[in-house]
Amino acid sequence: MFKTVLFPIDQSREAREAADLVSKVVQQFNSRLVLLSVVEEAASEEATETPMMSPDAVAKLLENAQSLFSEQGITTEIIEKPGQPAFTICDVADEIGAELIIMGCRGLGLTDEGVNDSVTNRVINLSPCPVLVVP
Repeated sequence: MFKTVLFPIDQSREAREAADLVSKVVQQFNSRLVLLSVVEEAASEEATETPMMSPDAVAKLLENAQSLFSEQGITTEIIEKPGQPAFTICDVADEIGAELIIMGCRGLGLTDEGVNDSVTNRVINLSPCPVLVVP
């Protein structure tokens, strides 16, 4: 049913908690699992540096996530891309032919528009495929 699952990750608690469900879905449907982490681009020159803006931190995050899934016998592919998280997630989902995106409900980022327009909300509205949001 879900041949390709995209799991966008950041350093949030919600992303870590979603990993359990990702494992179950991928194993149940024998899906291809693609891990994505977005190296955030600063929206303005005054933007404060965040861990997700560091390519080294993002690479380490992906490596750790890949290890976690590998311990469960799940093979993963990893993608690291620069950009604005919501748009990049949707673009990658389209590029890889994802049939499902699984993500945490909040994650680290809010968009420039504020609290009511989170990355998750934007992904839900822009996604080319179903989005499973883990509370």
